Amino acid sequence: MPAARAEKKRIVAFTPCPNPDGLSAGGQGRRRYSGRVEAGSPSDGPFDRALRRQRRARAAASGGAADYLLRHMEEELVERLDLVTRPFSDALVLGPDAGLADRLAARGLQVTTSMADEDRLPFSAPRFDLIVSAGSLDTVNDLPGALIQIRRALRPDGLFLAAFVGAGSLKRLRRAMRAAEEAEARPPAPRIHPQIDVRAAGDLLTRAGFALPVADGANLNVRFSSFARAVADLRAMGGTNLLAARDRRPFGRAGLAAAIADFEEAGGTVETFEIVHLLGWAPGPDQPRPAARGSGSVSLAETLRRDG
Repeated sequence: MPAARAEKKRIVAFTPCPNPDGLSAGGQGRRRYSGRVEAGSPSDGPFDRALRRQRRARAAASGGAADYLLRHMEEELVERLDLVTRPFSDALVLGPDAGLADRLAARGLQVTTSMADEDRLPFSAPRFDLIVSAGSLDTVNDLPGALIQIRRALRPDGLFLAAFVGAGSLKRLRRAMRAAEEAEARPPAPRIHPQIDVRAAGDLLTRAGFALPVADGANLNVRFSSFARAVADLRAMGGTNLLAARDRRPFGRAGLAAAIADFEEAGGTVETFEIVHLLGWAPGPDQPRPAARGSGSVSLAETLRRDG
């Protein structure tokens, strides 16, 4: 497993916006929903849905060959959950799982796991008081719609926690891919999918109607011994190109040699994963709310004049 080191955290809190709506059983204490393969075009957004399911299944079948990134995100989610004092009883784990569902079940929660597309969830009514997701929201075709569905699946005052790879990740690999394209005189092609930054993620939480939304980011640096090792790990974790508009032509010898030379300069390289964390609550009657506009009893202008 590559050496990993976490560093540098940013936190952004967001004010809720009004009118947000304008926008299989798996053992004791467990329920499981699998992804549904539906008819229609797999490219109804930037990501290939069928390929995404395929890669998820392959990563799950690999037995954790390169799940260190997922385990790191899950560990962070559990640590954040430990800071919450209110009890939970019914949890939903969305997407890949490297042991998170078992850890929640060990705490006495009824746990449901779902590998369905997050923007096509099979839950129509509020039924969970905790929803967690690690490593999957960055490849959802309709992320604003997915967040709205997640919020609607939560009971009042239910908690949503998520972590995913965000903007600023895989800079060295992106540069190596461009070097390969230049070596073979190819035009730039989308090889690493668009990434979401902390502020945009927080804005999406607000638009989806979450109360008290918070987004923050932290860098995780991973040292790879070679370009081949980095690509192998990304494949094992299902993290390679899922874009519907991806270039399907493999690189030749010249392109591959250029990518390796660029990525492995100075012997091996450190690649950065920017992990974005989200937290939001389903609106509830007992949550703190900002005072109504005009309800203040003291004039700010008068106070400033008096103090001046």
